Amino acid sequence: MRGFRRCEPKEINSGIRIYFEPKASDEYESAFKSYEERSIVAADNFIVLVQKAIDSICDYPYSDRITYKNLGEISLKRYPYNLIFQIDEAKKVIIVFSLFHQKRNPKSKYKDLE
Repeated sequence: MRGFRRCEPKEINSGIRIYFEPKASDEYESAFKSYEERSIVAADNFIVLVQKAIDSICDYPYSDRITYKNLGEISLKRYPYNLIFQIDEAKKVIIVFSLFHQKRNPKSKYKDLE
């Protein structure tokens, strides 16, 4: 996937990895392409802000709101997307389930995650 790196090992997260479910990867690629068509700068900024959200989860894994069945959710700054994720402590991995656009029907946010 374009532009992602693994969480840097720190004392708090000790090498937590990031895994994007296929749905989240598709949503990410679709959003990136949409921004890229309009502006390379917007597309690049989108990548940077998604990475900052991931870094925030890595640095402070339990500071984001838990919204549904142990799923965390963090909003991207300046872009209308929420990153929906879960932390698997045993496997030391953060699983990203969705990059949910805020204009989509909120009833569909967790539909495919059950």
